Amino acid sequence: MLAGLSAKKNSLPEKLQQIDEEFQRFKENISQSAMRYEKLKTEREENELKVKKISEAMARSKEKLLDVKTNKEYQAMLKEIETAETSLGELESQIIILMEEMDELSAQVKQDQETLKQAEKNYLDDEKIIEEKLSSVDAESDEWNRKRLALQKNIPEDLLALYEKIRKRNQGVGVIPVWKAVCSGCHMNIPPQLYNELQRSSDLLSCPSCHRIMYFQAQDTSA
Repeated sequence: MLAGLSAKKNSLPEKLQQIDEEFQRFKENISQSAMRYEKLKTEREENELKVKKISEAMARSKEKLLDVKTNKEYQAMLKEIETAETSLGELESQIIILMEEMDELSAQVKQDQETLKQAEKNYLDDEKIIEEKLSSVDAESDEWNRKRLALQKNIPEDLLALYEKIRKRNQGVGVIPVWKAVCSGCHMNIPPQLYNELQRSSDLLSCPSCHRIMYFQAQDTSA
């Protein structure tokens, strides 16, 4: 029982780590649309700022046209305004493209948020269940340890030392049942003579293969 509880206690944190890693991977994957949306939003805001600066510069250039003295300066100013208008048109086209993609992503981001919300709830529920199981295993282990310590007081020291030695060599299991001449610990066959002796004798007998202490356990085969 204690060996089983110990194995369970070791496996539960591993399970907890596994669901945490799975959730973090899911969260990272599903956040791609939101990250893309934020990137487009930043690009749009940067372009809108450029449009504002170019528009302001064009307004100043048009005001300066009134003060131009020579035709050469006038033509240069017109060229400057023309270049600015071209840049302005390109930026406004880019902004439209960005806004169209943002509109498409907006619905996906909203759906992803709902999916993530449900996934997070499932993750927290699973985490709670595992933590409750861990607490239960700890409590059950403490109870079995108390029973074990109480029983040890009635067992001779040499026999207890032998049991502990066997238990430590066999993943915490020192005593196993045998049925139909098969050791339930290592699943090896027990010699017929030893199996017959096990059913009749009260002596401590060990499995020849894994050396665990054996006891005969008849199983109901009528079901």
